[in-house]
Amino acid sequence: MAQVGPSDPDDDGRVDEAVVVGGGAAGLCLAHRLTGAGVGVTLVEAPDGPLRPAERTWCFWEAGTGEFEEAVVANWRRLRVRGPDGHVVESDPAPLRYRMVRSGAFERLVHSRLEASPTARVLRATAHEVRDAPDGAQVHCTTPDGRPLALRGRYVFDSRPVRATPPHRTLLLQHFRGWFVRTSAPVFDPEVADLMDFRVPQPRHGLAFGYVLPLAPDRALVEYTEFSRSPLTTPAYESALRHYTTKVLRLGPLTVESAEQGVIPMTDAVFPRRTGPAVFRIGAAGGATRPATGYTFAAVQRQSRAIAAALDRGRAIVPPPYGRRAMAMDAVLLRALDTGRVDGPRFFTDLFRRVPMDRVLRFLDDGSTPWEEFGIGLRTPVGPMLRTALELPFLSRRTTGRSEESPR
Repeated sequence: MAQVGPSDPDDDGRVDEAVVVGGGAAGLCLAHRLTGAGVGVTLVEAPDGPLRPAERTWCFWEAGTGEFEEAVVANWRRLRVRGPDGHVVESDPAPLRYRMVRSGAFERLVHSRLEASPTARVLRATAHEVRDAPDGAQVHCTTPDGRPLALRGRYVFDSRPVRATPPHRTLLLQHFRGWFVRTSAPVFDPEVADLMDFRVPQPRHGLAFGYVLPLAPDRALVEYTEFSRSPLTTPAYESALRHYTTKVLRLGPLTVESAEQGVIPMTDAVFPRRTGPAVFRIGAAGGATRPATGYTFAAVQRQSRAIAAALDRGRAIVPPPYGRRAMAMDAVLLRALDTGRVDGPRFFTDLFRRVPMDRVLRFLDDGSTPWEEFGIGLRTPVGPMLRTALELPFLSRRTTGRSEESPR
């Protein structure tokens, strides 16, 4: 039976096959997958307090019914993109469906499965240091009551955010604030999600769009999102959301029931997936965030399956979440957006207009063929993209927070 909650700090003599640090999407997915493979796992989660993140929303597309279906709170059959001029691209990317998972429901589901396993336990503790040790690695923690705790594992998988972005040529931020709203009248179509709505004022540098996920005819998650170099203040996000809901969507009277806010790095940096003989990084810390979109949840599931399969074969490895072609194409796109060589709203609107939506989504999930990727490339602004591709090999990678400057 799994132990859920604080543990006796006297762990002398216990060596788990795997210690997973962090109870976000990456840590939960990997602990679940390893437990299902019969691996002994200790999952270390931050105790209640400032280190424990607030409720979050994770979205992804999937064909059929997935293994975390019980945590899916909504899904959409049709997806829509709106250009700055109001032009609408709407499609059913069957067999894919767009799905929403809330972090609280996902955590409860995975915890219930871990609790039913004799090979898993969940500990609430603050992890301070992960380091190699003889025959494995150690995680040094503090329990909620202040006692030191040293965990030992043959392997440690660390999902905590990295402190600084690795050297990069381009670094943009996807930053956003979302409102869960309830309207006084039924104004949403629960069958259609708006992935990008560019009918919002565009920033001087980067791009901005609205994002609408209907939960019922009178309820939705409405977000304002920017791809740019610096996040906004909360009042600035609030002002943008008020403009979007009243002037663009014309939702009428509404109530904001809750809000969420976040920042996701979008970069061509290479995130090390191994930091020691027995220490690995997973999730966003291990490069699972798609540079050109910020999506992470589906890649985390792929990464977890691959790690479990490798351990089953007697190998310890965290494979790259995306292939080299995808990373190369994303690096070109990020650079082209950052330099302003391509117009972001027009680029994405034209991409979804010229390429079948299911193909675009498969490409974003690293599931497209080289021939499909070649066709997608031909439907982008070839001149600016080619110029950017030729420039990239000559740019140095830097550790500063800003992208390397270049003329347009």
